[in-house]
Amino acid sequence: MAGHSKWKNIQGRKNAQDAKRGKIFQKLSREIYMAVKSGGPDAASNPALRMMLDKAKSANMPNDNISRAIAKGSQSGEGENYEEITYEGYGPNGIAVLVHTLTDNRNRTATNVRIAFNKNGGNIAETGSVSYLFDRKGYLAIDREGLEVDEDTMLMSVLEAGGEELETSDEVFEIYTEPADFTTVRDALEAEGYTLAQAEMTMVPQTMSALPEEKAAQFQIMLDKLEEDDDVSEVFHNADI
Repeated sequence: MAGHSKWKNIQGRKNAQDAKRGKIFQKLSREIYMAVKSGGPDAASNPALRMMLDKAKSANMPNDNISRAIAKGSQSGEGENYEEITYEGYGPNGIAVLVHTLTDNRNRTATNVRIAFNKNGGNIAETGSVSYLFDRKGYLAIDREGLEVDEDTMLMSVLEAGGEELETSDEVFEIYTEPADFTTVRDALEAEGYTLAQAEMTMVPQTMSALPEEKAAQFQIMLDKLEEDDDVSEVFHNADI
């Protein structure tokens, strides 16, 4: 992960999505609903729900919205039926792209994702074509503003908690974990008094791929189209813009 700052991507995405907050909350509500349906409404015994609540908190989702999604998921009966589908493809200049979706209409989602790729210099690929270029990792970020902790102290805390890697910048400590260790590391750091600015499972590219400046705008349009889609949960790529 060295040299790859997920935090910069997160901040850029947040700034771009300020005007789309309602849609973001709608997507999060759907994911919270599914987590409750599959594992129950108690975050202490439902790791998937705890993770979604952390994600909702990072997005500043109102508590009322969260409570409604949990209540809806707790209701008996069939309810809404969603399935998780991951699409793989290439952006301009052969950039590897993973698109995670949560949908109640497979045909609609496949069509919309394909259009976003095809109209912006990319193409959909077969399953397995690019996923091997990414590693699934736990990701935690701690804002350094007002935090009187140096890198050595933070590194000791991360290692003692079971974390795998620490990356440091002036703004943030970024911590990566193995997927199985994510919950343990997160809870240990919180118990030590650290406030997490971000806590989620993510896909980390093994290597970054250069994207020429003249193709960067086209690729950004592709990302915007994908992230605007109601069925798209997350988009990962290995572009070094």
